[in-house]
Amino acid sequence: MNWLDVLTFGFIVLLSEALPAGAMEGATPAHATQSTTRLERRLAAINAELEQLAGYNFRGGYGPIGYASDSHALPKTNEWIQIDWKQPAAIDQIVLVPTIGRDAENGFHANAFPAAFKVFTGTAPDTEGALAASFIEADHLLPRIAPLVIPCTATASWIRVEASLLSPRIFDSNYDLKLAEIMVFSGEENVALRAAVRTSSKIRNRYLTQKPRFLTDGFVPYLMDAAEGRQSSYFLSGVLPADPWISIDLGSRQPLNRIHLHAVDQSFSVPLEYMTDFHFPRRLRIEGALKPDFSDARILIELEYESQLDIGPILMHRFPETVCRYVRLIGFEPYINTLFKENQQRIGFAEIELFSHGRNAARGKPVEANFKARSVFGFEALTDGLNFYGEILPVKEWMNQLARRHDLEVERPLIEHELNRRYARQKKNLSRMRWMAILATAGIGVTLLLHRMLRMRMIMQLRERIAANLHDELSANLHAVVLLGEMAQKNIDAHDKLHDILNRIQQLSRRSRSAARHCTDMLQADTACENLTEDMKRSADRLLIDIEHELLIEGEAFLQQLPPRKRQDLFLFYKECLINIARHAGAAQCRTRLTASAREITLTVSDNGSGITQVPRSLKRRAHLLGARVHIDTPELGGASVTLTLRLRPWMKRNRS
Repeated sequence: MNWLDVLTFGFIVLLSEALPAGAMEGATPAHATQSTTRLERRLAAINAELEQLAGYNFRGGYGPIGYASDSHALPKTNEWIQIDWKQPAAIDQIVLVPTIGRDAENGFHANAFPAAFKVFTGTAPDTEGALAASFIEADHLLPRIAPLVIPCTATASWIRVEASLLSPRIFDSNYDLKLAEIMVFSGEENVALRAAVRTSSKIRNRYLTQKPRFLTDGFVPYLMDAAEGRQSSYFLSGVLPADPWISIDLGSRQPLNRIHLHAVDQSFSVPLEYMTDFHFPRRLRIEGALKPDFSDARILIELEYESQLDIGPILMHRFPETVCRYVRLIGFEPYINTLFKENQQRIGFAEIELFSHGRNAARGKPVEANFKARSVFGFEALTDGLNFYGEILPVKEWMNQLARRHDLEVERPLIEHELNRRYARQKKNLSRMRWMAILATAGIGVTLLLHRMLRMRMIMQLRERIAANLHDELSANLHAVVLLGEMAQKNIDAHDKLHDILNRIQQLSRRSRSAARHCTDMLQADTACENLTEDMKRSADRLLIDIEHELLIEGEAFLQQLPPRKRQDLFLFYKECLINIARHAGAAQCRTRLTASAREITLTVSDNGSGITQVPRSLKRRAHLLGARVHIDTPELGGASVTLTLRLRPWMKRNRS
């Protein structure tokens, strides 16, 4: 493994640590396993859906706020509410509308909405009923300001809400059960509208605005603020006759069973310019007929409002189903506007809705009256299906949209939080990547520089090896040739002796030629010393002709794992030892021991010659090129022992791939 490989490996490790490996620690479980792209799409879908849902817009002025039970010091107190209507109906949804409170810290929120409760449904005379839904504190229904929509499939004539864990009320932190409205839907019909209410608390001196009957009066703490539709003005009458009436032609016979009267909306002023019963008559008679002259009129319902607690933004009333084409509203005791000196009588509505099978049959239908409208506010405003904020929604859809808005607004910050965490992590990773790119660029430059330096070092080492070979082998041979030449001149007349000298000169010349060829072949030394053991034996036999020699080798397999250059340097070191013994030691015996293992190679060459005390320069040079240590021992019996120790590193092992 070279320097470039090491740097690349380190870069990959840093990269793997920088990139995300899974869900972030502390992330919300519901979103942590989803991809960033999927979360971004989900957030965009939530924002798009929220733009199409009705918004929270709270009522102002004075009016009923619902029901409140007795107060308690402890939250784990049982309270119940039961709604009874006359005929069993197939119900599909129960809606609990919270009483909305406001404090300085949290703003608007559900006031004393139960934290844990159960809902039962049943039909008379059954008093136990069946469990329709159950909620505990861990369901995190709070905080909320939206209605709670509970899907339910049952046939029932009553429902009961049994609370087991109460929430604190705002002003004194005591605990009670508060609700603004309970609706029970069978299709589009709220069968609980104005139904009888029973409660566990026997309230006597309760505030006028908190009564059990307000749980089913149809009044909720919101104004209908749909996300779509154009704004529409309300209708106001001009001067009224004795018995003012308004009639609507439905265009065809329709079975009617419900009417919604939308009070005049004063949202254009803060605070309200008039009381909440502005232009609403004290008594109303609603008649239905099949003939336009109402000669066959039947009374659908008669309404009488005693105080402002009986009037809200939308007055909802059910009546027995009756087939009609024409509907007439007759006002008795019209509203008296006391702001004017003449105390003018006026009638006004924002919308009149007449329902047939859950559908507003009066929308877009023509309106007539026995009085004139004020010039600014015409009769068409009574049936245009629009209010001050836009589209008038069916009540069930309105409640469902508010509940859906709550769910989305709870989910949205969780997704935003998770995305922000991921964006922060990505920003951090990008910063890391920039630094790693800088480091990688610098590392590549350093690696190239080191690679060049290593190449130069290898060239210098090669030169040293060539110089060592020329010195150790060629110089000795050339010196011997010179001496033999001088001997040949002296023995020029002695033919036998001269012949022997010339043979020796010839042998030395051949050896010199081989040494020179070896120096040239060093540049392509990958195949040199393929069999180190055999090369060592041949050199010993050639160089130690007159010397008794013993060669012991252990761990040949480890020797073969050495790179070719290391094997060659080891062989040349051994050869130099033999040359020194042959030339200078005057020894009769030589012993070599080569031991190899996975960690170390030890070469010991001993002789019984004259001995030396210092390591020869040529051996030092060879040991340096090999990257090994060398020292000399002097045995007691004489001679010298040269020991070479080479510690093996992982990168020294030969790559056998």
